[in-house]
Amino acid sequence: MLKPVAEVQGVFLSEPKIFPDNRGTFNEWFKASEFEGAIGYPFDLQQSNISFSKKGVLRGLHFADIPPGQAKFVTCMSGAILDVVFDCREGSPTFGKWFAVELTAENRKSLYLPIGVAHGFLALEDATVAYLVSSEYEPALEHTIDPFSVGIDWPQADYILSDKDKEAPSLEEVQLPQFADCAEFEKMLREGWAE
Repeated sequence: MLKPVAEVQGVFLSEPKIFPDNRGTFNEWFKASEFEGAIGYPFDLQQSNISFSKKGVLRGLHFADIPPGQAKFVTCMSGAILDVVFDCREGSPTFGKWFAVELTAENRKSLYLPIGVAHGFLALEDATVAYLVSSEYEPALEHTIDPFSVGIDWPQADYILSDKDKEAPSLEEVQLPQFADCAEFEKMLREGWAE
């Protein structure tokens, strides 16, 4: 079931019901009707990605230009991560706020991030992460923000970052998405959806 997160507008946490038996466990990972009810239009799955990260890898903070933006549904398939969303949408009621949650193979929680917000995670142990995304990856539309420049309380670690993330500009140096543009694009999706 998707529940809104108070800290960042438009973010939802999924905490599935897990059904154990003598064979193992079962849970619903993604359910289209839940997204339609929560965000007001279908999650338009255009690409799915899987990353493996060693303990200490920090990926992010990343966001994409609007339109089309890139909404994400993030799940940890093995291991554990601290998943973080940062509201970098100028004009948002929650601009500058962030939310973090542990996603693990055991708790099976997932995080939905709307278009326009920045995303990152720290691998708390070796971890495999799956992302369902609403648009295909376009390097020219992708941007980074220095994950240490926005006040996120990352756990102490020997961080392992890509060169791109090491060299990421601070929040003040990045052209940020506008909340009004994100809202307008989402409105278009809602109005264009024929139930």
